[in-house]
Amino acid sequence: MDCTIEFENILDEFLDREAIMSVSPYGEGHINGTFLVETKNKKYILQQINTKVFPDVEKLMENIIHVTNFLVSKNVTTLEVIKTQDGRAFTEANGKYFRMYTFIENSVTYQQSESAEIFEESGYAFGCFQKHLSDFDASSLYETIPDFHNTPKRFNDFMAAYNEDKCGRLKDCKKEAEFIIQRKNSLSLITDGIKDGSIPLRVTHNDTKLNNILMNPDTGKARAIIDLDTVMPGSMLYDFGDSIRFGASTAEEDEPDTEKVHFDISLYNAYKNGFIRAMGSAVTPAEEELMPYSAYLMTIECGMRFLTDFLSGDTYFKTKYPEHNLVRCRTQLKLVSEMEQIFNLHTTD
Repeated sequence: MDCTIEFENILDEFLDREAIMSVSPYGEGHINGTFLVETKNKKYILQQINTKVFPDVEKLMENIIHVTNFLVSKNVTTLEVIKTQDGRAFTEANGKYFRMYTFIENSVTYQQSESAEIFEESGYAFGCFQKHLSDFDASSLYETIPDFHNTPKRFNDFMAAYNEDKCGRLKDCKKEAEFIIQRKNSLSLITDGIKDGSIPLRVTHNDTKLNNILMNPDTGKARAIIDLDTVMPGSMLYDFGDSIRFGASTAEEDEPDTEKVHFDISLYNAYKNGFIRAMGSAVTPAEEELMPYSAYLMTIECGMRFLTDFLSGDTYFKTKYPEHNLVRCRTQLKLVSEMEQIFNLHTTD
């Protein structure tokens, strides 16, 4: 399929068609369709927004515009939204929604931590992201995915899928389901803390995987934080914990052999050092105390989400084969087990 022809009407909204040389699939994201657009003088990222996940595209893009404009005002490198010919942040065609960003040159992403130094730098990058936005009014942002990290609600959603078993898949994941159910009373410390004010409400990225940082391949330093779709009000602990979930694992998120999956405490410590170094005194004692717990919480929440999607027929995450979400779930639960031991967490009834 000639992607240039497929998207030519969309591209006309953003660019001069005659300057376009090629369009090709790009990246490894689970949610949106992403394409690299190369022109004679510059590169761009074109994305088809997944409206099943983000039904209100206008609010989604309003969040991104507000946050990126704020970061630019502080001379921070960030995503640059390319407006359409009539000044909009996105365009629509046949019920599909598209946006475009400038491609950030001389950058790479990592799927795994190749060294403690890289992971510490990623901690510093996300800590800086938090610090730069510390004086942004978090309450002014929309919740693009309501209750995104409301882990008790995620558990209720999981139980609904468990009880319905509409695809007949429960027989294949009873062990994993029981593992999660045993920990149902350990899931509310952060949501409770936000409610009672003991944990501050902050602007959070909410998808702080290592591969959402663009790194300079020559210096190993972070250049920009990307994938801002889930920027919302929340807890800093969501960002910290999700980074650890993804980056302190010795294997990829969908490694089928769980014997290769381990939680690396040295990577945890490296990331924490970078994160705290960036945020400094902005981290509260309550937040710092809950950092190990947040790693556990974000990991079991993610495993729960993968299993919920598996039971529901793979409607949220992109999958490459029928058991893909179940495999992803198993890697997360293996990490949970090791975190519980290393951090001496009491999470089961």
